[in-house]
Amino acid sequence: MNEVKEALRNMEQKYKLFLQQQFTFIGALQHTRENAHDTLRPVASIDQVQSYLDHHCNSSTDRRILNMFINICNDLSMLCHKLETVHPGNNTTNSILERCKLLLSHSNDLSAIRAKYPHDTVNHLSCEEAKNLYGGVVSLIPIVLDCIKEWIAHTEKLPSRGLYNVSGGSALSEKRAPQEAPAMAAISQPPPSAHPEVQTSIHNKDNERVQGRERVQKKHLNDTENHSGKVKAPWKPPGRHAF
Repeated sequence: MNEVKEALRNMEQKYKLFLQQQFTFIGALQHTRENAHDTLRPVASIDQVQSYLDHHCNSSTDRRILNMFINICNDLSMLCHKLETVHPGNNTTNSILERCKLLLSHSNDLSAIRAKYPHDTVNHLSCEEAKNLYGGVVSLIPIVLDCIKEWIAHTEKLPSRGLYNVSGGSALSEKRAPQEAPAMAAISQPPPSAHPEVQTSIHNKDNERVQGRERVQKKHLNDTENHSGKVKAPWKPPGRHAF
């Protein structure tokens, strides 16, 4: 999801740069429409802008700004298709994506759409006639950006078990973590203790060694007393007295 948000921020930066040149964009449409002798109908589709660019554009400035508009629309279309691989979604998120793809279809009629507050692209058009002619085409990008933001807001409330990266479609690390936990727990466990019979045998041998040391110490103590002068008197038969 972080990758999706980063892609959206990049698109917003491109749109801000384009928005600063909206008057240049409207001027390019006016020039190419005049060259095409097509001044009566509104600019109502991406295909129409592409046709003006390909066949009726004589100025490098006009060509640059018209290319900028079409490139942003194509990038948004690619992003919307990639969002389908990020999360399976539900009816709400899928409906938002379908609307984005419809709006960005090159043949879709844009003449009736209008960007609303806080966007003021339509209000920047000079007169009512200009709003009727160009209101739809200047509203396209901000409306799609709002739809993508809405898709992110809804998707973040859904379970993340189906979440994938935008670039490769591989599962995110959050999905792998629960699977790795049992293996880590097994590694951290101490080795099993020895068999009870083995422990009993070892204990008996230790007792035998202790008892042996005690017998040696007792014998050594008796030998010491004998050498220190405490010699026993010779044996005398009972009833006799020494002279």
